[in-house]
Amino acid sequence: MRAYIVERLVGDTGEPDHVVEAARALGQRAVPALIDAFGASFPSTFGLELRAVEIARFADAKPEDPTAAAMTVASSSSSPDAMIFLLDGAALAVVVCSLFGGDPDSPVTPLSRALSPTELEVASTVFRTVADVLNGSGDRAFNLRFPLQPAISGADIKKQIIRDGPAVKVEFSIFTAGGRGLLSVLLPQRVLMKHRGDAKAAGAAEPGDEWRARFNEEVMRSAVSLEARMPLAKLTLGDIAGLQAGQVLELAEGAQASTMLSSRGKTLFVCEFGKLGQNYTVRIRHPFDAGQDLMDTLIPA
Repeated sequence: MRAYIVERLVGDTGEPDHVVEAARALGQRAVPALIDAFGASFPSTFGLELRAVEIARFADAKPEDPTAAAMTVASSSSSPDAMIFLLDGAALAVVVCSLFGGDPDSPVTPLSRALSPTELEVASTVFRTVADVLNGSGDRAFNLRFPLQPAISGADIKKQIIRDGPAVKVEFSIFTAGGRGLLSVLLPQRVLMKHRGDAKAAGAAEPGDEWRARFNEEVMRSAVSLEARMPLAKLTLGDIAGLQAGQVLELAEGAQASTMLSSRGKTLFVCEFGKLGQNYTVRIRHPFDAGQDLMDTLIPA
């Protein structure tokens, strides 16, 4: 209750990158299950993919034009508005066309009028399916309360009271060859981080991290050749053309302290040339700065 009150007063926010990562993991893991669930509910399948994840505000959940949009709010044990589901007119048209056996290759005209009771029922079916998949199970479940409220549209959306607060929006694209629309899910950041704050995006699971760590370790063991280059004094093309075998060239002043250490054509460090016993050495002075080197080249000392 304290967390809920604080969220209502000042907004309980999470670290943005962590919030987006957790929401993206939620969306990516839901996509395969949603495709299977929709395939079982609708006679003609349509495509679904994760479109975007972004930080949002609950107050901005309502669409600017709610005429052909559908919406419902799901409550849970931790929040009276744990999820807000939105379906735009284009996405609903794709689903309705799929449900009633429309040609998936034919163009689908987005809905722009007030929704019929049948279309609202279809939207409610979509929302129930999405809520059931996103809810999850076990200790990390959102514990959404079922059944969900029926989908509303138009004037009912305008009358719906939605509190403000920090949220995250997960957007899915629903599409066929003939059209594409948007399914959006908004969650309070507090609710997301409470139940899925430890989530990682698909492709960033621990086995993958372990494999990459081992691979990087092997890469770091690879042997490479190092080259140390010491700059000479500047010569004209005429001077270079006149060089002869056995001729001695003078090093530029400070050349020993400007030795470049490189590997595979990439300069790594600026070094100082020297000698230790019978061996020649280079001592690393500092990492090579390409920007500073360019400025030194453009502006002669």
